[in-house]
Amino acid sequence: MASPHVLLVEDSCVDRLVASRVLKCFNIRVTAVEGPKEALKFLDTEHDVQLILTDYCMPDMTGYDLLVEVKKSPRLNHLPVVIICTEDIPERIKMCLDGGAKDYIIKPIKVVNVSRLLSYI
Repeated sequence: MASPHVLLVEDSCVDRLVASRVLKCFNIRVTAVEGPKEALKFLDTEHDVQLILTDYCMPDMTGYDLLVEVKKSPRLNHLPVVIICTEDIPERIKMCLDGGAKDYIIKPIKVVNVSRLLSYI
């Protein structure tokens, strides 16, 4: 079976590196981009992504904005989106889950989070 392919959307190079390393330890193929606009461009050309793991707080567009774009696209709306953030704000979590996110995970991504992420693929 081929390795699952996760699109990681994270503007912080440190958080991008940490999440990539954790996921790669589980034989997950990771494509990391710095922001939602870059993610949408990538998704226009790549069709094997199985999960989008996106930071919430980013300049220009939030992870929630990316979630909305993905969910309104007939070509992308099947993709599970998981929001990651350092802030545990109940209203934000509810908004993301109500908007179609599969999960909202507090950063940093840890080994214990990976099986949960894989369950959405």
